[in-house]
Amino acid sequence: MKKITLALLFSLGALALIGCHHASRPQELTLQPMEQSYQGVIPCADCSGIETSLFLMEDGTYILQEHYQGRETAPRASYGQWARTADKLVLTAADGDKRYFRAHEESLEMLKRDGTPIVSTLNYTLHSVEQPLPTTPMAMHGLYHQQAGSATFQDCATGKRYPVATSGLMAQALHRLQGRPEEEPVFLTLEGHYSQPGGEQAERTLVPDSTPQAHPGQQCD
Repeated sequence: MKKITLALLFSLGALALIGCHHASRPQELTLQPMEQSYQGVIPCADCSGIETSLFLMEDGTYILQEHYQGRETAPRASYGQWARTADKLVLTAADGDKRYFRAHEESLEMLKRDGTPIVSTLNYTLHSVEQPLPTTPMAMHGLYHQQAGSATFQDCATGKRYPVATSGLMAQALHRLQGRPEEEPVFLTLEGHYSQPGGEQAERTLVPDSTPQAHPGQQCD
């Protein structure tokens, strides 16, 4: 994990904005995305707590996993894109839902749905940790590309394109599409997760967790 914290990046962004009012030729400060993961237990009204893990990826996407403690339910995960303002981290899910956090040293403080602080004595903090990407399946839809023996998946929600792991589930879906031109992309819906088998510096790969459903002729909106 990179040692530069989001709090530092937010501070630099704020200073850059202030400096623009005083410089005759303002210089834009480029803040590069960074990869970090955070974890904590968020208060819950009808359970003992929500174990929350947030993964911020270098390409501007994120994965959020939540597990409601005390319930007989499996963890659930979602993904989308993240961005930052001068003082906030904004998560935009694949369905358009937004969540807000505020950086504090090496942690993130959850904010209300409207981006304002939560006034409470309870702890809404996620702390910086090192942890592998979750394997919890997520609903996805996008374009499957296959060419020269390699396969990639272009996610419709984020526009990002990732290699696809060799899978019997994917082979089943493609078997039903025999006869189509190999270079023609196919719209797929599936459940899957991302993996980095070579560590955090490795390329992220999509691993199907269900048999993809093909929708020939359909495109991303």
